[in-house]
Amino acid sequence: MWAVPGVVETMSNLLEREECFAVLGSAHRSMLEGRGNLVFVEGEAGVGKTALVRHFCEQHSNGSRLLWGACDALFTPRPLGPILDIVQAGAPELGTLDYGRATPYHVAAAVVRELEERAPTILVVDDVHWADEATLDVLRLVARRLDTLRALLVVTYRGEALDPAHPLRIVLGELTSGPSIQKLHLEPLSAAAVAELAGPQGVDAVELHRVTGGNPFFVSEALASRGEGVPENVRDAVLARAARLSAGAREVLEAVAIATTATDLRLLEALTGTIDARLDECLASGMLVEARDRTVAFRHELARLAVDGSLAPARRVTLHRLALEELAARPQEAHDLARLAHHAEAAGDAEAVLRFAPLAGAGASAVGAHREAAEQFARALRFADGIAPQARGELLELRSRECYLTDQADEAIAALRDAVECYRRRGDRRKEGQALGSLSHILWCPGRGREATQTGREAVALLEQLRPGRELAQAYTTLSFLERQLGDVDASLESGIKAAALAEELADLNALSGALGQLGQSQLAAGLREGTQSLERALAIAEEATSEENVADAYFGLAANAARLREFEVAHPYFEAGIAYCREHGNDLMLLYHLAYLGQAQLEQGLWADASESATLVLRERAVSTLPRTMGLVVLATVRARRGDPDVQPLLEEAWALAEPTGELRRIAPVAGARAELAWLQGDFGAVLEVTDAALRIAVRTGSRRELGELRSWRKRAGADEPFEERIATPYSLQLADDWAAASEAWTTLGCPYEGALALYEANDETVLRRALDESRRLGAHPLATMAARRLRERGAHAIPRGPRPSTRRNPASLTAREVDVLRLVAEGLRNAEIADRLFVSRRTVDHHVSAILRKLGARTRGEAVAEAARLALLEDR
Repeated sequence: MWAVPGVVETMSNLLEREECFAVLGSAHRSMLEGRGNLVFVEGEAGVGKTALVRHFCEQHSNGSRLLWGACDALFTPRPLGPILDIVQAGAPELGTLDYGRATPYHVAAAVVRELEERAPTILVVDDVHWADEATLDVLRLVARRLDTLRALLVVTYRGEALDPAHPLRIVLGELTSGPSIQKLHLEPLSAAAVAELAGPQGVDAVELHRVTGGNPFFVSEALASRGEGVPENVRDAVLARAARLSAGAREVLEAVAIATTATDLRLLEALTGTIDARLDECLASGMLVEARDRTVAFRHELARLAVDGSLAPARRVTLHRLALEELAARPQEAHDLARLAHHAEAAGDAEAVLRFAPLAGAGASAVGAHREAAEQFARALRFADGIAPQARGELLELRSRECYLTDQADEAIAALRDAVECYRRRGDRRKEGQALGSLSHILWCPGRGREATQTGREAVALLEQLRPGRELAQAYTTLSFLERQLGDVDASLESGIKAAALAEELADLNALSGALGQLGQSQLAAGLREGTQSLERALAIAEEATSEENVADAYFGLAANAARLREFEVAHPYFEAGIAYCREHGNDLMLLYHLAYLGQAQLEQGLWADASESATLVLRERAVSTLPRTMGLVVLATVRARRGDPDVQPLLEEAWALAEPTGELRRIAPVAGARAELAWLQGDFGAVLEVTDAALRIAVRTGSRRELGELRSWRKRAGADEPFEERIATPYSLQLADDWAAASEAWTTLGCPYEGALALYEANDETVLRRALDESRRLGAHPLATMAARRLRERGAHAIPRGPRPSTRRNPASLTAREVDVLRLVAEGLRNAEIADRLFVSRRTVDHHVSAILRKLGARTRGEAVAEAARLALLEDR
């Protein structure tokens, strides 16, 4: 099965590619042996990436199924475009999905099933620099399962096309390491290779190499142009070649150029008239190629761009208008909405843009391609000046939500402000209040908490003047959240109670689950344990209402609040379930919240490798809310500080820059605590007092028991002699009362070993100090161990052990504690599903751990991993 244009490439694309073919061949052999592989092929436009992969696939077409998908060169690509190509190529398992509603998780699961059931398979995804967000998510998910599949995934992309914020960079950061993942960089041709090609043509090889830079496509076009001398750029070379065609053939080239993607013959006829020898002439020239599905396309995107760029403006508009008419006249089920919106904008047809772009945006959003959705709604808004304020306001709200989901906070806020103004002009007070409520939530995310709360109160005040409805319930819910973030727990409780009561009265399950989620967290913040029941009820109602956002929120509330109370055995199952749920439903923002707070819990439990891993996952991503990043920076900095690792201060400086302007204790206190700890470990006691001043003032004002305890404890260690509040949480209160023994026992009971060792360090008893030293060394807390050893020497203690050698302080393979647990079960012969049952986690979580184990151990199979673990003595009881 083959879904690639059957084109004979010039030899310029294949010279000096022996090493690349060797790598691909090795990956293919590994795949045939049962070890799936991923190969990234990167290079500049025209360097021969597609030609290389095509040639490789043709060489291995016997015995391996070939599937090929390509990403569109549209400004706003169609969601899941390459997956739809693969479906057309004949992938039965993928053909059963509803691509209008399938999430990336479900698409990835179907791809994996397809690869499991019809192996071995070479799956190529071409031009991923153009991929939509949903396609990138699918690739990321499939790549994590490749080690268990007889499949070779080959991904091509242009490195120079990736700006620093390009979503593909995140994927590459996750997937470019490990024994089953390789990256090929294609270099331009050398001067010798260009000379080999230029010699038979009688062309000055030195000049040709100078002008082309050895780019294979440019070399081949320059040689094919047969002009006087060497063209100065690729556009001139392509146009010189096109100029030798008849006028009618050039019309065909122009039509294919504006179509952007492969052009079917029916569309070509609509653009140029009856298909005749003109198309044959273009094919014979090599400028166009024909695929097996009877579509035609340019041999290379650079050639298409050159021809498209040469069109007169009026000619371009006419062709786009004809393309729009033909494609829009087709049955609705055949509509490619992204392509229709593209042609509508290029044709300047405002009516068509407003018809197709919002539909394309809604479709992109439904499958998780939120960046593409935001662009489609922006496209519609560019043509929306003449529409009614109500309709414009609704478009602005849609645009705002998609910007919010793709870390475009300023754009999201600006769009909602415009929407508020639209509804205000229209006199629609209910919609105005609803938009203000949404705006208040988005304002909080980048740290504008006070402005957010004021906006939230405006929304409530406006909506309270109207007949109570869902909008008011949601506004109460948002205000409850915002008031809690500012430390006004009483006001937050009041708003939460109002929200839940109104939602109950309206029998609105979606509003009720959201209201109960915020009420539960406010109750727990006030010390009311019934908050857990409120959160559990919120989760059950959200699942019943299939409210995905509220399900994720409820899981997070249950996990984070249990972790805050240091009830870790309660928290971790909620974290596991919440993380799995967010990944399955594409809720990337709440996934970051779960990971950030899981990292904090792991830090407190002394699981520092796990905490670092969780924090690193958070810091790889960017989100509209800065809180997860702030927490991730704090967790990673604290682990490094406790281990004595370098590069702590830059992390804390960034965290403070994010937290300090917000005025919110939830953001400021963790950073202040981490900065205080670093200063204390460095012996700078004056700095401890300085970095905790601002957070302490907020904690005193809000009466936050835990934050007061942590900040007062660091200040006391730094020598501050100051009174402390009666309501400070235990075990902090025991520390402040100088009852180190009770404090250490309390910390140990809670499962916080480092804090327990810190309490022991406060003792003046040699035996106790030795316990602090031993516990510090066991944890790998080298600065604290050094300080404990120094105190023992100052007391005249003798025979103080030096501790373990540096090479044995850490797991030699850097496996986390959970990965060691998984590896033990792998060694017992259990499969991933059985391991998941044994550890009470999801199958996907185990898949992730096994992939990480193989990568860290440099193993290709589970057997190799177990053998390497035995060599390193990783599974021995310690």
